[in-house]
Amino acid sequence: MILHDYPLSSASFRVRIVLHLKGIAFETRNYMLRDGEQRAPAYLARNPAGLVPALEVDGQLLGQSLAIIDYLDHLVPTPAMLPAAPLARARALEMALTIAADIHPINNLRILNYLKTEMGHDQPAVDRWYRHWIATGFATLEQLLPDTEFAGGDTPNLVDACLVPQMVNARRFQTDLAPFPRVTAMADRAAALPAFRAAAPPPPQ
Repeated sequence: MILHDYPLSSASFRVRIVLHLKGIAFETRNYMLRDGEQRAPAYLARNPAGLVPALEVDGQLLGQSLAIIDYLDHLVPTPAMLPAAPLARARALEMALTIAADIHPINNLRILNYLKTEMGHDQPAVDRWYRHWIATGFATLEQLLPDTEFAGGDTPNLVDACLVPQMVNARRFQTDLAPFPRVTAMADRAAALPAFRAAAPPPPQ
């Protein structure tokens, strides 16, 4: 099993967390997104979206982090990444998608680059954009999070796998986290676990 990866991608980070939580052995092939390596013709021929993460299984590439995590959850059912009870499962998906569908898509690298190169915004304006949408999503999560040890419940699951990478980026962009004490505490608690530490990107130089 090969993970086509970029260490600083929060979507890739989610998948690495789940791989480590489930104890699944994998190799990585890294692409420097800032250099456009993911747009090389050979990679695009196998992964038309030209994005990471992509999981290579039996010669096939599967894209989209949540699709990959769903595959891994069926492949290795424990620990489960979503609760079994229907309402609890839906609530966990609601929180995970607040990050993966609301915050991340408008704050990923290609959007930030477009804001600069095509829309003419300078870096301080791009940083304000990023912090605004992080704060909007975190404000929602602050209200949704359960009174449990982890964001996903009593044990870490998909919600935590989405939250921890987003918190890393929030801090990288110097987001004011004071209004979000519950979000911050739960992210930090999960981030301290061995699987999350093993999956973490290298510290900034």
